[in-house]
Amino acid sequence: MAMQGIDEDPTPHGKLTLQTLSMPADTNPYGDIFGGWLMTQMDLGGAILAQEVARGRVTTVAVGSMVFLRPVPVGATVSVYASTIDVGRTSIRTLIEVWIKDGAQQEVTKVTEGEFVYVAIDDNGRTRPVPK
Repeated sequence: MAMQGIDEDPTPHGKLTLQTLSMPADTNPYGDIFGGWLMTQMDLGGAILAQEVARGRVTTVAVGSMVFLRPVPVGATVSVYASTIDVGRTSIRTLIEVWIKDGAQQEVTKVTEGEFVYVAIDDNGRTRPVPK
């Protein structure tokens, strides 16, 4: 699946799975939000969708095609949207998009996207089939 360009479509794709506020504690020395913090939010939002698909516990096994499009300012509302790309026997491949609403401008902008792969696991941490 090709990654979308920043100006191709001005609307989020997928299900809103997580929404939070960017805070000063999550900034780099230049005052923007750390990319690693954004990846954490993406992983959480993707895992919420993957758990629904797997009907239980999942673990992240891969992250790919990560694209950071814009910096995230402090105080922005950060929204994570997740959609299922493919479901294998034990895996769920998702596309995660992060959109922000800047408090001052009330403008919605996509800031990053990436593919995350989760695997369904049992209580012992072993892979299990994803229910049909």
